[in-house]
Amino acid sequence: MQTIDKHQRDITKICVRTALLLLQYGTESALIVQLTKRLGIALGMEKVECAITPNSIILTTIIDGKCMTTVRNNPGMMINMHVVTEVQHVVILTEQHLYNWEMVRDQLDKIHPEHYNRYLVILMVGLSCAAFAHLAGGDWTISLVTFFASAIGMFVRQTIASRHFNHIIVFSITAFITSLIAGIALKFNLGNDPQIAMASSVLLLVPGFPLVNSFSDILKGYVSMGIGRWCVATILTFGACMGIVMALSLLNVSNWGV
Repeated sequence: MQTIDKHQRDITKICVRTALLLLQYGTESALIVQLTKRLGIALGMEKVECAITPNSIILTTIIDGKCMTTVRNNPGMMINMHVVTEVQHVVILTEQHLYNWEMVRDQLDKIHPEHYNRYLVILMVGLSCAAFAHLAGGDWTISLVTFFASAIGMFVRQTIASRHFNHIIVFSITAFITSLIAGIALKFNLGNDPQIAMASSVLLLVPGFPLVNSFSDILKGYVSMGIGRWCVATILTFGACMGIVMALSLLNVSNWGV
């Protein structure tokens, strides 16, 4: 009996850890529940139930009529698709009976978020925002201003975020610096349409992933998670707006509009 209880406890820990990894790195709620249940059943459980809130995971495993429930706190919300992909890979291999529970535990220990080179990210963000400005009708001057504004903004965002500031502060300061640089074109009427530079340079702050996940969660029945993620995206957007308004006020620009 103690052996069965210990085995169920080990599987429960693995399942809740898997769910926590997926939640922490930006997976939609339906996929978290699906993968967690598949993993638990593949490891010998009869049934796995998983409840998700924005800040925690509640998971129950059932075998031989015995239930075991555990709760884990979610330390933070980040986005890293490498982690999600690796967890999915582990679940699939477990279903194919290539991993036992100890191997699953070891594989989860090896999963860490991977990041692109910092300066490559800055370059690509600058180029993407500049390309959008060009597609919106801006000339090469506008595209160049957008490139420098968004690239410097991304550098500032990475620097502040690495010091673990609150996300709304990160978005506000980044939006302020980015809009201040792009606003120079609007202040001195550079290029064919300076307003395009202002609009395009702050695109790096659009919280697209949380917004997409929030609507996906709501449509799939995870209303509380969807509302929570939507609130986070809304607050981040509000922080970016505050930064833009402060920059425009400092530049004494009151007629921005696209």
